[in-house]
Amino acid sequence: MTSDQKEKRNGGTPGANKALLRVLAGEQVTPAPIWIMRQAGRYLPEYRELRTRAKSFLEFCYAPALAVEATLQPLRRFDLDAAILFSDILTIPDALGRKVWFVDGEGPRLDPLIAEARWRFDEPERAVHRLAPVYETVERVRSELADAKTLIGFAGGPWTVATYMLQGEGGPKDRALACADARADDVDALLLRLAEATAQHLAAQLKAGADCVQVFESWAENLTDNQFDRLVIAPTVHLITRLRAHGATAPVIGFPRAAAPAQIARYAAATGVAAIGLDTSASATDIRARINRPIALQGNLDPRAMVEGGADLEAGAAKVLADFAGGPHIFNLGHGITPDAKPENVARLIEIVKSGA
Repeated sequence: MTSDQKEKRNGGTPGANKALLRVLAGEQVTPAPIWIMRQAGRYLPEYRELRTRAKSFLEFCYAPALAVEATLQPLRRFDLDAAILFSDILTIPDALGRKVWFVDGEGPRLDPLIAEARWRFDEPERAVHRLAPVYETVERVRSELADAKTLIGFAGGPWTVATYMLQGEGGPKDRALACADARADDVDALLLRLAEATAQHLAAQLKAGADCVQVFESWAENLTDNQFDRLVIAPTVHLITRLRAHGATAPVIGFPRAAAPAQIARYAAATGVAAIGLDTSASATDIRARINRPIALQGNLDPRAMVEGGADLEAGAAKVLADFAGGPHIFNLGHGITPDAKPENVARLIEIVKSGA
């Protein structure tokens, strides 16, 4: 019987032995647990080989055997405290009936909503059915993952996913923001639909075995306060409210990337997330001072340190450990690891964090 099974039998909290979950519960753990955004990815040669087995990136995401392997590869190499599901934030619009494809070297593409007079989507319940292979991946990873390791599920924030859907691609948000003004009712309805579909998606991941989830709001930067409150906070509050209504009680990590400090504080207060992910530019001391409740912070080493290594890595990691020492901390990068990162630098970073110095 695993420790999680014993805890369930005894009425305890499953996964209470996991360092990352202890931090999400408000405990200051030494050494800080560590995982890395995009830790399963192109910087690993074994990932690049695995990727050749699928005809397209979406096919890769929807193939449980491949997605399980991609999820677990980093933990076979490194002493990370968590696995994060291998998937993509744009599985949601794909599952809602929108065409999604990926262009090598350029990124995702969709048929842009901006070009359409009437927006049509499948219902969220049908989307969850389409995403069944993702939940199979979660179940299989959970069965193979060591008891002490946390399994993180995830989804994109409603505004970030809406931006891709509106524009048909990433990049500057000017067209999406213009549409949010010109077609306010349509965009607000889209955000609510995405919040509901995402809540169901995250609830299904948790039911399948994820211990916690992260909401990636990657396009939260450079918004006015009114835009941030309407496009980021309001739909995220709806998402988490609906997630709880679906019976999910697990902790949520919010990542409003590159938002202004005062906006991050409002996001934390309104959403009630268990942790806030900080990008490279954010100050842990400043954010802690602005949030009027105990909360875990996650971050925020510059991803370039994983490329440069050496003294830059040593100094950068030490600075993050010192800056975040005032409260519960999950060590991570300030954004995703890049394809030119060196695996030996990842190994060295983990060694530094695990030593606590």
